[in-house]
Amino acid sequence: MSGIGEVLKTARQAKGMTQGELAEAAQMTQAALSRYENDLRAPEPEALERLARALGVTPDLLGRGVRIEGGIAVAAHMRRRATAKPTVWRALEARLNMLRLHTTALHEEINMSSDRHVPSFDPDVDPPEYAARMVRVQWRLPIGPVHSLSPWMEAAGVLIAEADFGAGAKVDGLSQWATDYPIVMLNSSSPSDKKRLTLAHELGHLVLHSQYGGDDMEQQANAFAAELLMPEAEIKPMLRGRLTLGKFVDLKRYWGTSIQSLIERAYSLDLITRDERTSFWKQLSARGWRTNEPASDEIPVENPRLTRHIADSLEARGLTASEIATLSGFHRPADNDIFVGSRRRGHLTSA
Repeated sequence: MSGIGEVLKTARQAKGMTQGELAEAAQMTQAALSRYENDLRAPEPEALERLARALGVTPDLLGRGVRIEGGIAVAAHMRRRATAKPTVWRALEARLNMLRLHTTALHEEINMSSDRHVPSFDPDVDPPEYAARMVRVQWRLPIGPVHSLSPWMEAAGVLIAEADFGAGAKVDGLSQWATDYPIVMLNSSSPSDKKRLTLAHELGHLVLHSQYGGDDMEQQANAFAAELLMPEAEIKPMLRGRLTLGKFVDLKRYWGTSIQSLIERAYSLDLITRDERTSFWKQLSARGWRTNEPASDEIPVENPRLTRHIADSLEARGLTASEIATLSGFHRPADNDIFVGSRRRGHLTSA
């Protein structure tokens, strides 16, 4: 079992603070904070209170992190580009770990029962495409496009939180299991088609890699996402014949997935050659569509609601915003940017 140091460091990284910044905010020396983070000394209750306040959490939450089996700083499944900076994605991993900690705290107050569940498959035995088809069957997804994936995932108990990852983060999403519940953190600045693909990718990690790992996890999650959102049996006939960028735009409107993912799907199904694939990518670049695809504003929006539903349930029980913040381990309501109910959300909107 880890000490308080790992929790303090993770909470600090999640806030994007340096040791010096946190030490100043908590009115202590950086040397003292360094000793706490390296578990060379345990902070006294008064010092822990100041640290918690500066981090926007409760002392109880920091203590809860110490009691988590295996420690708090667990590596996350992450959909990130190869050029994503390690400092950026490590900070995002820390934010996901704090989301896991806040979620675990609330699980003791809210019974998150669900009609469905996230199944587990061993990718060394069951190919990702098979797992995706089984998820479609078990969840009774409709034939054809999945116009909004978040309600299906939330009905299976997946908690999805959106957050601004910052300019140039080059990370689309992260996922992890919080005790018995899966969590996903999604980049709020991504367009709808990318959010949907990211959700499917992270669901692939949750389905395939809760117990099993390997060097090809990203490829497996990609294959799962492609089959889940664009099933081979249904999309293959649409990808036959002469393919043009114009046809891919029409397919995007129908399937709700990006032109880029449709090109990759056609290539993975051996419906276009490597040279044709390269040609399409060059055409995308020439038109500036690699970063700003057409028809994105016509795609149904992913709108996760489970975090709001949890807060609404607590509000319905008569809890105030301050009490909800405390239960979920935040210092005050202003620090709670995850479990925000309709009452507070409406107040913030009107303000």
